[in-house]
This record gives sequence, C-alpha cells and structure tokens, in this order.
Amino acid sequence: MKCRLVKGDKDNLNELTDLLGARGKMDLGPIIDKVTVIIDDIKKNGDEAVLKYTKRFDKAELTAEGMKVTQKEIDDAMATIDPALLEVIKKAADNIRTFHEKQKEEGFMMETGKGAEVGVRVRPISVAGVYVPGGTAPLPSTVLMDVIPASVAGVPRIVFCTPPRADGTIAPVILAAATIAGATEIYKVGGSQAVAAMAYGTETIPRVDKICGPGNIYVNTAKRLVFGQVDIDMFAGPSEILIIADGTTDPEFAAADMLSQAEHDKIASAILVTTSEDFANKVLEAVDRRSEEASRKEILAESLANYASIIVCDDIDTAIAFSEKIAPEHLELLVEDADAVLDKIKNAGAVFVGPWSPEPLGDYFAGPNHTLPTSGTARFFSPLNTGDFYKKMSVIRYNEESLREVYKDVAAFADSEGLTCHAESVRVRFED
Repeated sequence: MKCRLVKGDKDNLNELTDLLGARGKMDLGPIIDKVTVIIDDIKKNGDEAVLKYTKRFDKAELTAEGMKVTQKEIDDAMATIDPALLEVIKKAADNIRTFHEKQKEEGFMMETGKGAEVGVRVRPISVAGVYVPGGTAPLPSTVLMDVIPASVAGVPRIVFCTPPRADGTIAPVILAAATIAGATEIYKVGGSQAVAAMAYGTETIPRVDKICGPGNIYVNTAKRLVFGQVDIDMFAGPSEILIIADGTTDPEFAAADMLSQAEHDKIASAILVTTSEDFANKVLEAVDRRSEEASRKEILAESLANYASIIVCDDIDTAIAFSEKIAPEHLELLVEDADAVLDKIKNAGAVFVGPWSPEPLGDYFAGPNHTLPTSGTARFFSPLNTGDFYKKMSVIRYNEESLREVYKDVAAFADSEGLTCHAESVRVRFED
C-alpha cells in the first residue's frame, strides 16, 4: 500500500486528526508498571540499580566510576572525528547559540506609587538534565538543540545522559557535540533509568531540576512519572510534517520534504494539503518513485501506507483550516504568497516559509530549536527555548508610606476571606 490521495473534507480531517493523535499510543498500564519498578529501584539502590539496567538493556557492563565520561574520552573523540564534520557541527552550534541568545530574558522592577516597587527576578535553574537516545544512529543535532539553550540561559551545571554502546563507549560525534554545546558532565546511561537517576540522584549522577530531551515510550513515561519531582520539557511523540501547497512549487520538492520526515520511523507522518489535483498527482508519483530508491525504504513503506496522505481541497483557507486543526510539528508553506498564509497560522511547532526553506534546514542548521511539540500539542506547547531553563521570582518592596496607603484595603480583603491573621499582619504595623 502506498501514500493515499484523497479529497479534503470535514470528515476526513477529523479522521486524520484522530489518527495522528493516536500514533504511538497504547495501553500505558503495563508500561507504567515496568517504569515504576525501575524508578523505585533506582530511588532505593542508586548506582547499583542503574548499572543493573544498563547491563540488561544496553548490554554494557560498567562500574560506577565508568559511568561518567572522562576528559580523555572526550579528547580522544574530538581527535577521531572528521575535521570537516567537526567544522559543520561548530557552525550549526554557532547558529543555534546566536538564535537562542535572542531569547534571553531579563527581570524588571516597576514603581507603583509612594516608593513602592514590584517586579521579577529571572534566574537560571541550578542543574539541567539533558537526555538524548541512542537508537539506530547517533543524533548530534539533538544534542546541540537541547544543551545549547540551557547553556545560553546560564545554567551552571548541565548533566548529559545518553546510552552507552555494548562496548561501554559513546559515539565520538555525540561526545563532541555535547562538549561543543556546553554540557558540563556526561554520563553513560540511557532509557527510563537515566530519567530516574537524574530525577532522584544517585551516588554518581546528580539530581537535576529539569529534564529535557526526546526518547521512546519508556523514556516519555518515566518523564511523566517524575514530573513534579523535577520539571520536564514536553511529551514529544512521533515526527510529522504538513505541507500546504498551491501547485506553484516543483512537486519534487514537496515529495522529498514529505519523505524527509516519513523516514524517521514507521509511525512518522507526512501530509500534503494542496489546491491543485495535478500537483497532487505529480507529488504522489514522485513520493512512490523516491521511496523505492531510499535507503530506509522499509520504514518509509509503513509510514507512507499508514500515516501519509495527499489531500486535495478547494482553496487555501480550507488547507489552513486543516493545518490549524492538526497543529503539526513541522509546517511547510509552498505557496506563492507564503507570508499571507503565515499571518493566518497559529498552531505549529515550526513554520518553513517558501520553497527554499526545507524542513531539514531547521533540523540541523538554521538556529531555531528542533525539539518541537507533536501530535497536536502545538496548540499549547512551544519549541524548546532558552526560557525553559529560567525560573522567576516575584519581588515586592514597599516602605512605610506606601504600605500605609493600602493597608486597610489589604486587611479588608483578608477579612472577607476569613483570614484574620492575614489582616492583623498589616494592621499591627499601624494600629494600636
């Protein structure tokens, strides 16, 4: 079965939205039970439990001392990487850092009369935890995207965890990316055990204030279960792209961009919504042809059959309505007046404007973060950003004159709630 070509209407929009929201979901009861056992074990037994699960799941036998990556391992990794690739990673890191520098926040103080001041102090969290999975290929781009915002925010301690290979090492490109991005310490631990170790701390791995980074259903479930003990970034699901096109762009561009996301995994989603049936047919032909020639064609076959669609609708406004309902992780605008369409978009993780802004540009190099909300959560979640690593404190400073001006109002408010000691706290300063 290949990518579907359908006529766009309200019914299949609802069907498609439900399908995308359900991707990767299953009965979480058994997953929760398994992850809870791991978390409780690590809370109780620390390093011993971490090492046990590392051996079981990653087939790596480590010692407590061997969990932390040494400076020699980092130096050796930097020396083994192709210098040209290292230069590309550094360029990408510079772009990402420059973009996230623009997101830095400052507090403020404002006068409210008679010497009273109120405001906000912005402080970085003390310890950030970053998790990047192993999987079938190392992901240095994700390392950059998740570590650099914490570094830019001024987090003094950035703990980076990633699964070891069976021989107890980490891919050199991952170590290089983590070092370039600003990780202050790196640990060879993966899966839900890494999340638990960072959330509660062990003899070797420090307790963090916030955990960010992608992972499989076990990692995401662990993040859900430790939320409240620590903060987390978001619940990232399978990747997705939605393209709005009016037929004025080369159909090969659209086909290639759809496949760029569909190749992520079997439940990745690629959707094209277009006003041109002729364009739709050309893209469909190109998708079929290109997928047969791709290196990950087995993954593409399942993704395209189950979660891809080419939808022909009556006009651009209908296409925009499709996109707004789905709230895609990645949205491409392959239309003649892309800025006019962009003005109407509210729900998307990242928007790629025009034919020369393909989605992989954002994955690797442009600068905006590629850790994005998925499965419709762009309606209320934002991309990972520098602000995710700040916390804010309110500041209130009144003097005698400014408090005298308002103390009766404060006391009256407290009395209305039946909190008489609150009222007395302000009255005692002025009434005998």
